[in-house]
Amino acid sequence: MGKNEQQIKCVIWDLDNTLWEGVLSEGGAGELRPGVAETVRELDRRGIVQSVSSKNDFENARRRLEETGLWNYFLCPQISWNSKSEGIGRILERLNIKEEAAAFVDDSAFERDEVQFVLPKVRVYDAVDTENLPDRPEFQVRFITEDAARRREMYRADLKRQSAEEAFTGSNEDFLATLHMKLSIEPVTETTLQRVEELTVRTHQLNSTGYTYSYEELKELIRSPKHRFYICELADDYGTSGKVGLLLMEEAEEDLTIQLLIVSCRVMSRGIGSALLCFATKQAAEAGKKLRAEYLETEYNRIMYITYKLSGFEDIEEDGDRVLLEYRHDEPLEYAEYLRLEIGD
Repeated sequence: MGKNEQQIKCVIWDLDNTLWEGVLSEGGAGELRPGVAETVRELDRRGIVQSVSSKNDFENARRRLEETGLWNYFLCPQISWNSKSEGIGRILERLNIKEEAAAFVDDSAFERDEVQFVLPKVRVYDAVDTENLPDRPEFQVRFITEDAARRREMYRADLKRQSAEEAFTGSNEDFLATLHMKLSIEPVTETTLQRVEELTVRTHQLNSTGYTYSYEELKELIRSPKHRFYICELADDYGTSGKVGLLLMEEAEEDLTIQLLIVSCRVMSRGIGSALLCFATKQAAEAGKKLRAEYLETEYNRIMYITYKLSGFEDIEEDGDRVLLEYRHDEPLEYAEYLRLEIGD
């Protein structure tokens, strides 16, 4: 078991002399540069989402990208005459992706330096390295899961939800009720184990301990008689969000202890962490045991500690960055009314 090593989740491309040869605004946009189309498609296959930040006229660039067959690979492209760092910032905000998990590819050293100055944690790459990007370790994935293969379309659905939420005038709970969300919770099996491994590697903000487990360790956990290990899947009127959460509990004689609680950042605002804690409190109540939770603070995951506290957990032990909490209410939590639950055996 070890700390997460950040992998690239999003690649943002320049256009002129990066995706294609020449400068579009000067009438010189030629063929795609060698290896570009293959790299874009391979990254997409691995579940790495992509976008564009380019100084260009939007409509002209869109038409050229459509001609190349690449337009649909790019989420919320930022094509204007503003700085590229500004465009990248907007993309990352819309996709809820941290700088550390983003890469920018540009032929211009000046533009790469500008992005590095404003967004120092974004990793930058020279366009000449395009063909080699998939070979770099930060772009590698151990498995290409079903969720990875359809990640671009799930992000598109997320963007539609965001737009609907921005236009909605009621409360957050009222908006969530309009989605008709269904949350399915079931034990982890070998069939879902690859997605479990992917979630532990990809999730940083909503990871209660910041640890990953190797595939072999995960396999042992699903066979362990003293562990309860669950994965959840979320769907709503906009489509499926895929498998978005994990709950791992260790069972002792008098208590259940949450060792890992993970929720995909894509569903951060939809109450999935609270729903999994609700499920855990009901499991503990049925077993007649206390419910405890381990929390290890990392650079990103403070929100998970807040989620525990808001759900009725109190600190009972502290050792450096590690905190042990205990659920202190007499009754288990109740699921939010806007969620329809489906519990698997």
